[in-house]
Amino acid sequence: NGDKKSLGELIQTMNGATVDPNVEVVCGAPTIYLDFVRSKLDAKFGVAAQNCYKVPKGAFTGEISPAMIKDCGINWVILGHSERRHVFGESDELIGQKTAHALESGLGVIACIGEKLDEREGGITEKVVFAQTKVIADNVKDWSKVVLAYEPVWAIGTGKTASPQQAQEVHDKLRGWLKANVSEAVANSVRIIYGGSVTGGTCKELASQKDVDGFLVGGASLKPEFIEIINAKK
Repeated sequence: NGDKKSLGELIQTMNGATVDPNVEVVCGAPTIYLDFVRSKLDAKFGVAAQNCYKVPKGAFTGEISPAMIKDCGINWVILGHSERRHVFGESDELIGQKTAHALESGLGVIACIGEKLDEREGGITEKVVFAQTKVIADNVKDWSKVVLAYEPVWAIGTGKTASPQQAQEVHDKLRGWLKANVSEAVANSVRIIYGGSVTGGTCKELASQKDVDGFLVGGASLKPEFIEIINAKK
């Protein structure tokens, strides 16, 4: 989303805002604007690429690599977003390979997982998100550089938000899975953030849930209310 004009206005709003110093903020910009955003945005805010490929360079026209992202002064990448999975057909396996390479290259990874509406209605939410998480976990050596983002696909841009209780329930189960399959230390320390129609109106109650450590914000990040969301715990 965005162009230099609208992103410039958003950056001015961000740079002038009073934000909770205890919240780490990372802005995911389109590839073509990564340099522009990093040069204009206050250094206290991080910047993320929205995707990358699994190798440093080569004949993969149109793709970008973690090396290129780092070369622009960017420290984060979002991987496995539901649109990458369901619009562009990326498999769990590819997302796992990308995760491994991004981490080896020194990028922080915001790794996305989540079920579609028919999967939730079919009662297989846990099965789906655990399978997605396993492929990510199998490719992680250092969990301090990983943030897990749970985003129920049925709640993205639909105006439907998972209730705070639904979000908390999945986050709690994810923590339980990490405890059983990775380690208790990782389960306790890894940040699990929620994505899916997060707005100024829904953020406070969602933020109050015990296992919701933050948000992956879509459409609302393009509006001044993004500041309210950053400050949801204040």
